[in-house]
Order: sequence, then C-alpha cells, then structure tokens
Amino acid sequence: MIKAISSELVVPCEETPKNPIWLSNLDLAARRGHTATVYFYRPNNNTIHDFFAVESLKSSLAKVLVPFYPLAGRLGMDRNGRIEINCTGEGALFVVARTDAMLNDYDNFAPSTEMRNLFVPQATQPDPPCILLMVQVTLFKCGGVVFGTALHHSIVDARCAFHFIETWTSIARGETSCIEQPFLDRTILRARLNRKVMLDPLEYISDPTYVPSTISASYTSSIIKISRKHINALKVRCGDTTGARVSVFRAINALIWRCTCMARKLDTNSKSRLYTMIDMRNRMCPPLPSTYFGNAVIRTSVSAVIGDVISGPISHVARRLHGATNQGDDYARSLINYLETADMGNLPRSGLPASDLRVISWIGLPVNNADFGLGEPILCAPALMYYSGYVCLMDSPGKDAGVTVVMSLEPESMPGFKELFFEELAAILHV
Repeated sequence: MIKAISSELVVPCEETPKNPIWLSNLDLAARRGHTATVYFYRPNNNTIHDFFAVESLKSSLAKVLVPFYPLAGRLGMDRNGRIEINCTGEGALFVVARTDAMLNDYDNFAPSTEMRNLFVPQATQPDPPCILLMVQVTLFKCGGVVFGTALHHSIVDARCAFHFIETWTSIARGETSCIEQPFLDRTILRARLNRKVMLDPLEYISDPTYVPSTISASYTSSIIKISRKHINALKVRCGDTTGARVSVFRAINALIWRCTCMARKLDTNSKSRLYTMIDMRNRMCPPLPSTYFGNAVIRTSVSAVIGDVISGPISHVARRLHGATNQGDDYARSLINYLETADMGNLPRSGLPASDLRVISWIGLPVNNADFGLGEPILCAPALMYYSGYVCLMDSPGKDAGVTVVMSLEPESMPGFKELFFEELAAILHV
C-alpha cells in the first residue's frame, strides 16, 4: 500500500514574470492532458528517506521553477478563448508518499492506469485553469525510490520535459555552471497567413470511416530491451541493396510493425498505418533554438498493405518509413498554417483502429540523466500507455547503449507479438 504523507505547492524561489505566454498551433494540437512518467532508483548510501533530502528536492524545485517559470503557472484562456499559459506563480504540486513494499516487488513494472495512479499525481481535469506540473516521490522500505512526474502536454513536448528534469537534477546536485536556459518565446512558430497550405494532413483530420468497434482501448503493456548487438544486426538487415544503413528508429519500427501485423492476425489484403512524431527543431529554416520550450513536434504517418509488411523484405518496410520521417520546414510551416483555421476541438488526439500503431521516440533524449544524487535511474518509462497500439522507444540505461521498447497491445495479441519479436531478432543476429 502506498500512502501520501504530504502534499504541497512549491513556488519559484524568486519573483518571476507574470505576463501570459502565447501558445502555438502545435501546442494547441497536442494531446490535451498530462504526460505521466516514472523513474525508478535503487537504494544507495545517500538515501532520499532522510527528511532533509526531501526538503532539498523541494528547494531545488523552487530554484528550477525560476527559469522554467511557466510550469509554476496555470493553463488559461485569453479574451478570444484561445488557450494560453497564465504565469501566476502558484507553483507545482509536490507529493511525498511512503510504502512498506520493496522496490523489487515492481521488477516487472509495466505501464498501466494502476501504475499511474500509484506513482503519479493526477489533475482533476486537463482544461483551464488546471495545474501544469505535478511530481510525486515514493519512498520504499528498502530505500528505493520511484519519482513520478506529470507535465501538461499542451505546454511541453518530450524534449522540453527532459530538459526540465535534467536541469532540476543538476541544481539538486549543486552543478549549476552548465545549465541551459529554456527559450520561452513561442511566437517564432506563428502562422504565416501569406504562405499557402500545401497539404491536407490526414494525421490531423478525424476519419469518419473509423467506428468505435474498430478502436481497441483495452491493452496490456510490456517493456522489452534490445541490445546494441541486436540493433546493429537489425540495421544491416534493414539496409538497402547499396549497403546503406538505416536509422535505429526506422530499423526497430520496421520489426515492430511486422511483428504486430502478424500477432494481430490481420487481413493481409487490408492496410495498416504507422503514426509517429518528428522533432522539427533542427528541420526548420532557420533552426529553432535547441532549448525551445514548447511543442515542436509534428504528427506524420505511413501506410502499407499488411501482406507487404509481413512477407516482403524487412528492408522494404524500413524504406517505407523513410517517407514518414523526411519532412522539413515547408511541411511544418504549411501544417502550422493549416492548423490556424482547423477546428482544434475536432482533431484526432487519442485512440487507434486495431490495425494501426503510434510510435513515440525518446531515442537520443536525456531520459537517463535524471540523477538527483542517487545515481541514474534503473528505469525511466511512461507510467501508462493510453490505448492499444501505443509504443515508446528510448535509450536503455547502463553501458549497453541498447534501446528499450515500451509496447502496448490488445491482451490477446501481446504474447504472440513478443514470441515473434524475439524469434525475428534471434534469426537476424545469426544470419
């Protein structure tokens, strides 16, 4: 049993600006709600059970909320009804909880609503005037710790969230010399109404042909780790006839897509679509600041006949994914302009038909740099997966430099998926 022993608002330790912050169309198009993430830490001699260690965490949070002051505000609306950040300085929710359980009791952790409810605070609703940042420190009898965070997705994407956590942990360790300040001006992503809309982005259009019976909300999840050795062999197999290699992201997705279509026993003559998100910071012209603090990702996708995904060379599947990851400034600017007149309340934000996947990549982000002084986390993962077909990729902790796949599927499909996935990996490695 996990019991909360304290709950309070932590405010910035200095006076911060009060002007509201305008949100871009990419912010408004993001999923409306909090993204819940958990970090697991093994016990060591510098135990966080010490009362002053918890106080130190709150103190460092108060300090990091000075440069990241929007997170101490509340979601609000301007006079025209457009969502914005009200920089009220009211603070972030900080919860401390205890349990007599041992961290080893959660060795088989998998994201779920139950896990989110245990380790991450929840807002009563995701709309104005809701809180933007909530954290929970859960102290285990063995000295282990689970650190849970909830950041509102209308305010930040994954890169921003991990930049914030990395900065907080640096301050908690007393290492402040190399802190990168967030870039808070989102107006650089304003729509340019004199530029034409060059696309009709299906990823941002509700499909009237989808009916509720085709969408699977029930899911089971699993965490799968792929070694660097397996990844290198997979990349070689996914390369084209010239010997060119593909990215880690495309290689792993090609295998996930194939094994999912097989495990779901889908009609080989029908189509499957794989959705993903692309960070546009370095793809804009000129590039956005690397510390741009806001949503700078766009949705994209690729579809294929299921029979081709299952039976064709896996290199062909990886090649199809290239089209979903090759957009640049023109595409992004056109999308921003499209969203200027789109019905934001009718954008597809959650759920997938049972033939599709949505893959989120945290590869290359500092997910394992969250060292509050206890060392790096032994696991960082989403606390829940929202719906079936949702997938998250990230770098594995430790020296192996492999990739962790957090996978959600229909309960009846997951066992077959895992069996096929490991069989394919073994076969690729030994070819």
